[in-house]
Amino acid sequence: MSFTIAIVGRPNVGKSTLFNRLIGEMKSITDDVSGVTRDRIYGECDWGGKQFNVIDTGGFVPRSEDVFEKHIREQVLIAMEEASLLLFVVDVTCGITDLDDEFANLLRRSKKPVFLIVNKVDNSKREYMTAEFYSLGINTVFNISGITGSGTGELLDAVVELIPENVSQAPDLENIPKVCIIGQPNVGKSSLVNALLGEERNVVTPIAGTTRDTVHTHYKKFDMEMLLIDTAGIRKRTKVHENLEFYSVIRAVKALDESNIAIIVIDAVQGISQQDLTIYRMAVKKHRGIILVVNKWDLLQKETNTMRDFEQNIKAKLAPFNDIPIIFTSVLEKQRIFKILEEVQKVYQNITKKIPTSQLNEIMGKVIEKFGPPPSNGKLITIKYVTQLPTATPSFAFFTNHPKYIRESYKQYLENKLRENFIFTGVPVNIFFREK
Repeated sequence: MSFTIAIVGRPNVGKSTLFNRLIGEMKSITDDVSGVTRDRIYGECDWGGKQFNVIDTGGFVPRSEDVFEKHIREQVLIAMEEASLLLFVVDVTCGITDLDDEFANLLRRSKKPVFLIVNKVDNSKREYMTAEFYSLGINTVFNISGITGSGTGELLDAVVELIPENVSQAPDLENIPKVCIIGQPNVGKSSLVNALLGEERNVVTPIAGTTRDTVHTHYKKFDMEMLLIDTAGIRKRTKVHENLEFYSVIRAVKALDESNIAIIVIDAVQGISQQDLTIYRMAVKKHRGIILVVNKWDLLQKETNTMRDFEQNIKAKLAPFNDIPIIFTSVLEKQRIFKILEEVQKVYQNITKKIPTSQLNEIMGKVIEKFGPPPSNGKLITIKYVTQLPTATPSFAFFTNHPKYIRESYKQYLENKLRENFIFTGVPVNIFFREK
């Protein structure tokens, strides 16, 4: 594993602001409300020609019985185990608190190197206020301002000095599937990621809206490699009331933008709802590969043809584009969850498929010869040839004498024949008509 640093500390000291500053993007949500970051959020930093991982964590509150703070505490301890270096962040404007003292005691017992990061030091008066933090017993201290970036250069210089020359660099994620797990709140998205990884990677509770940030995980097991992106649940707009949840939904949509495959998770008990269809159409509009996962299948009373009827009902609602894998799972029972990964591989092959122009014209030429485009407005329409365009998703240009007169029904016919002959299951296909 490549060199990893974990940013830790009590709530609301600016850990996520520092994390965003180090990775150079607004990946973690920042807010004045404590407890915003709940899961371990991963990013990458490149400094001085060296790459390393950065983990943002939630605020550590010892002995709290709050359901979220208890889970956050577990996540922080896991992050500390994963990390090569710990950045302990404190707030100069508050001085040393009891929580800081207690957390410093925990860190001093750790065998990992620790840097003390005194945050919010953005004027000379606050520089003088940093002296008291040396009493925490951590020798390496950096005064910074996460908001302005002051002092972060010196911090990064010290970090890269600790990276061994032969450490493995961050994996190349360019040519592997980037898979977004998306859906409504509380359908089992985070539980699915945890089940696939075999560890409690993300916070899971029965409370809808537990996941707020997107959580990126590099999966490499059983000869399969992909980037899994867990997201916040997407509710109807009328049900999104707090600003924090609104930003979480935006992050989920942005996660869809950076993926090439979307796993849409729905609740078997609730069935496919209008909101599920809205999420599905959004993925289609963005031309993402799609796999539909029907979770909580173990909770449903079943008869002989329950699965077949359920699938037919879903496909009827998804029409016209319903050529997608539908997998019935129980994450709790780990039922058929690895079939999802097999389908990811197939859909990724379909989305990256390139068909030689000669083969394309040989097969589609026969299709067009058998049933050509019907005349429109007295125009006789002929299609000369077809070629695949160099785009991220399968796109085809049909060259014709009258492109604007080709009907939508014939366009659908061509798409169906492309799917029938070349297999594009799970992938929206784009068809364009150009004048020749």
